[in-house]
Amino acid sequence: MAKCTLCPRRCGADREVRPGVCGVRSEMRVAGIMLHHWEEPCLSGNVEDGRGSGAVFFTGCPLHCVFCQNGGISDGGNAGKAYAPRELADAMLDLQNRGAYNINLVSPTQFTDGIIEAVAIARPRLTIPVVWNTGGYERAETVRRLDGTVDVYLTDFKYGSERTGRLYANAPDYAAEAAPALAEMFRQTGAPVYDDFPDKDTVDHPSRRLRRGVILRHLVLPGERLDSVSVLRTVAETVPSRDVILALMRQYTPDFAPADREKFPHLGRRVTSFEYESVLREAIRLGFDGFTQEKKSAAASFTPEFARKTPAPSSK
Repeated sequence: MAKCTLCPRRCGADREVRPGVCGVRSEMRVAGIMLHHWEEPCLSGNVEDGRGSGAVFFTGCPLHCVFCQNGGISDGGNAGKAYAPRELADAMLDLQNRGAYNINLVSPTQFTDGIIEAVAIARPRLTIPVVWNTGGYERAETVRRLDGTVDVYLTDFKYGSERTGRLYANAPDYAAEAAPALAEMFRQTGAPVYDDFPDKDTVDHPSRRLRRGVILRHLVLPGERLDSVSVLRTVAETVPSRDVILALMRQYTPDFAPADREKFPHLGRRVTSFEYESVLREAIRLGFDGFTQEKKSAAASFTPEFARKTPAPSSK
């Protein structure tokens, strides 16, 4: 962790001594471990089945978007509980024993080294896929190290220009870094691979489980439909549009708008149907397949609660 360069910030912090731009030191910190029901259906299944995705929410984040819905943990600090790699491996196996469909590593980049070690420990007994759930601000070199560790990439592609990357995350290089990282993710996984299911054409059937592949998420922001179109075109130029699963989201809510309303006046409202549907039309034109969201998804109630006590690692 001396002179950390895991993420595109390349902040050079000695994270054994002080936090990096991600807000955390080298010790893995976990803000929550739970069976999570609000990912895409091919990861979470039905809410009614009592199972879900085995989510591990890590503390800290390299990106720090101004409208972050997980700000309480993404800012870093001492939020959550410290986990050694072996403890994290035990927690993964415990999630598997509880019926998780996968191990869903949320905002993991800042702990890449410890996670690789933990998965290696758990792998001999782990029979479910490992999901790398990231904001997309990744270095291709770091993603390359995950080959053999990760089965499914659940990645955002948030911003399509230097302007939006700088405005919303102080990351004007976001698109320039996210595109080659996405290409490396796809190189590792290829087209989606599912559990056997009789209706192969029903991508959103809740009984269809993704075993390998890339899910590409994009959140349409109010006032930024043209940037969303730019994102989709960049993605289609980077990977085969038919071979990634697009999750086109409309869940932005002003509940998480930044306090500076003069700088971000458009973030004080939800996305309009016109904005979302115009981006959706472009996605269809480009040949994407995947998931859309209903208007009612723009609600703070869909945000996970992190105040609950993090379960202790299993000794199994």
